Amino acid sequence: MLADLLDLVLPRDCAGCRLPGRTLCGACAAELGSPRPHRPDPCPAGLPPLVAAAAYDGAVRAALLAHKERGRLGLAVPLGIALAAAVRELDPPRGAVLVPVPSSPAAVRERGQDHARRLAAAAARRLPGVRARALLLPARRVADQSGLTSRQRAANLTGALRARRRLDGLPVVVVDDVVTTGATLVEAARALRAAGADVVGAAVVGATTRRWSRSPGWAQPLSIRSPAV
Repeated sequence: MLADLLDLVLPRDCAGCRLPGRTLCGACAAELGSPRPHRPDPCPAGLPPLVAAAAYDGAVRAALLAHKERGRLGLAVPLGIALAAAVRELDPPRGAVLVPVPSSPAAVRERGQDHARRLAAAAARRLPGVRARALLLPARRVADQSGLTSRQRAANLTGALRARRRLDGLPVVVVDDVVTTGATLVEAARALRAAGADVVGAAVVGATTRRWSRSPGWAQPLSIRSPAV
């Protein structure tokens, strides 16, 4: 609501298409509304059931970058709604916790926010009985992931995260803004399982388009549990 009021007082261009008047126009927001099961190709071992709200392309990519890199914090609302829709497809039990993939302290300082944590909180507000908690911490420094292959990303991230505390039996969903190879989600799931958590699945806003278009089963019904009506 605050973002909508700011748009009325100080109109901003749509983060997706640059048309004036809204943080995210209706047409661009509609691109966020088709959550699908997703498996990167190749799919890394240990990846939990994964749902993506949209392809990481066009307006979706522009909106995620504007939120993450340019401080368009009002975008947390529509992006959080999209993330919540992806989480619903996993049908998490009541009491489940959304656990964002943590950014490095240096990235948080540079951006002035932890974008995944903000999206997790926005999504949890739209999911009755679900909370968002920052239960993961960086365990060591990792190299820049840009340009790394799937295998190199996996090696770079192995052991990079740890849980803040024991999580015995706690149902959790790992959440992030974007999935590329799936290596980050695998590492997050590993760290949570090592602390005793029950990893129900993972949910993201965007899946990179090359792997999105090649993933099997988009014309088929969801292969994971359907949410209760």
